[in-house]
Amino acid sequence: MKKNTHPQYYPDAKIICACGNVIEAGSTVAEMKVEICSACHPLYTGKKKMMDTTGRVERFKKMAEKAASKKKVTSEKKERTRKPKAETKKVVSKKKKK
Repeated sequence: MKKNTHPQYYPDAKIICACGNVIEAGSTVAEMKVEICSACHPLYTGKKKMMDTTGRVERFKKMAEKAASKKKVTSEKKERTRKPKAETKKVVSKKKKK
């Protein structure tokens, strides 16, 4: 077998959560930092965690108003530049049946 093909294994690697919980496990990385673990995950703890979503609805409404105003301006420009179409007669061709 070739030597040095596998990464180094750390049997006492540390997994550090944002809540402060430290878990020791075997890994190829010496230290990992995670945002959520079993000690603070709502599924395991039964507690609801509020995410910071402030401003998302307001931002969406602002974008929708901006799009509507652009649509209104372009439709007004079209109305001003639109020329009345002359009436044209449709020519209907009849095909001969065999």
